[in-house]
Amino acid sequence: MKRSASRKTGQPNSNASVNSAADLFRSASSKASTKEQERIDNLFYSYANGSSGMIDPEGIEALCSDLEVDHTDVRILMLAWKLKAEKQGYFTLEEWRRGLKALRVDTVNKLKKALPELEKEVRRPTNFVEFYCYAFRYCLTEEKQKSIDIESICELLNIVLGSDFRVQVDLFVDYLKTQNDYKVINLDQWMGFFRFCNEISFPDLRNYDPQLAWPLILDNFVEWIREKQSLS
Repeated sequence: MKRSASRKTGQPNSNASVNSAADLFRSASSKASTKEQERIDNLFYSYANGSSGMIDPEGIEALCSDLEVDHTDVRILMLAWKLKAEKQGYFTLEEWRRGLKALRVDTVNKLKKALPELEKEVRRPTNFVEFYCYAFRYCLTEEKQKSIDIESICELLNIVLGSDFRVQVDLFVDYLKTQNDYKVINLDQWMGFFRFCNEISFPDLRNYDPQLAWPLILDNFVEWIREKQSLS
């Protein structure tokens, strides 16, 4: 009996070893996470305005320069979407942390390399609808603002949809700049044009039915196109 007890005492405690390894892993992981956040924060403060504590338009301009992209590049808007930025032209530290952690980047070079993958992510159909809606809301500059002026909408359409629906965007922009009925565009009209691009055959427009729930501005747009087509 004594020998049996001795054998048990001499066996290594496997549970203790596992727990110890787990503790070491958690400690190393925690340290790595802390270091990563430090790098993310340092990167933020290298662009942030010291007075406001945010990355402002000037800081975003500097970031774009370091990323070697134009400030009107759609990928900058996609980055804002990833950060879930709330105010146009500004990134807070919390938004910056959230977005860069999601992208798993903590340096400018890593962020630059991540932009193509971010664009692929955004262009997935389910994500793009969300991004398209976000683009409109992000450009609302005042808290209670619900519409955007025609000039800004035309610029935004070119940035967000220009590469996918060039002909439709060019025609709609042309129409918006020549018509006199609308001074601003609301979210329903903005989303309606996206649906138009995806659902309506172009350029014959044979499946456009004005009796369906289309915003009136699109009925007028289609009528304008048909008049142009009949004259050509």
